[in-house]
Amino acid sequence: MAKSRSNPEDFARPLRRIFTALLVLLLLALFLLWRIDSPRVERFRSALIDTVVPNMDWALLPVTKTIDMVEHFQSYASLYEQNQELRRELQQLDVWKEAALQLEQKNARLLDLNQVRLDPKLTHVTGVVLADSGSPFRQSVLLNVGARDGIRDGWATMDGIGLVGRISGVGQKTSRVILLTDSNSRVPVTVQPSGQKALLSGDNSPLPPMDFLDDADEVRPGDRVVTSGDGGVLPAGLPVGQVVMGTDGRLRVSLSADYQRLEFLRVLRSHELEPITDPGALVAPTPAPPPSVEALPETTGDATGDAAATEAPLASSVPND
Repeated sequence: MAKSRSNPEDFARPLRRIFTALLVLLLLALFLLWRIDSPRVERFRSALIDTVVPNMDWALLPVTKTIDMVEHFQSYASLYEQNQELRRELQQLDVWKEAALQLEQKNARLLDLNQVRLDPKLTHVTGVVLADSGSPFRQSVLLNVGARDGIRDGWATMDGIGLVGRISGVGQKTSRVILLTDSNSRVPVTVQPSGQKALLSGDNSPLPPMDFLDDADEVRPGDRVVTSGDGGVLPAGLPVGQVVMGTDGRLRVSLSADYQRLEFLRVLRSHELEPITDPGALVAPTPAPPPSVEALPETTGDATGDAAATEAPLASSVPND
């Protein structure tokens, strides 16, 4: 009895064999065609390529798109690397920009130091601020100039704008500057244009108060404050700041010096001051000495002689018994 072929696999297997055999024959024919060295066969090959290849663009389209995607991905990766490199360069530029700004500010402060107009008799030594005290109860800075540079206690120090403080402690290579804001600082000042004298007393705040004003009604916020030179502590006329009204109702001074950026300080070589031997002379002048009495004995001698001369005739006129 004949076997029925209702299974699709029974029909597909012979067809695959036939297609495989035809494909092998076709490939073998193409191989032989490309191997034959003949002018006619060459013309046939050229005509076949011209006919078949242009019509195969649709088959090559996926390959072309894939190649384009790979190229675009490579271009994207290259752009990403370039972007990362630009980011790194931008960070470096930010660092250089910050360094340039710091150098510009430092240069500006140095130029300010060179442009300060001071008493021509005063010379100066410029030092670099090494460190500050770092204490809320003491405000001072350390300079890299000392006794080897001729620095002495009590000399005034300035930045490019105004008075900063005075030297208080000198070492061989360093010296300490007590700031105007320190609680131990006392500087005699003059308020201009009224000419009122006062004492600038530090209280560890950025706005030190003025004490012992002659007449507070003559002082107005915005008036200029300079050193008075009283007592020979500091040279006169050094700029200190401007008068402001504090929140506590006291007259205070907004200092001209930039205390947040103290990097270079100018130490003023003050005039040679005579040592104070009589503290009372600072308050009242020394009284004049009394008149000399050395001439009194001579006058007494003359008077005695005159009296003796007067008594001699009287004695000679008395009769002898």
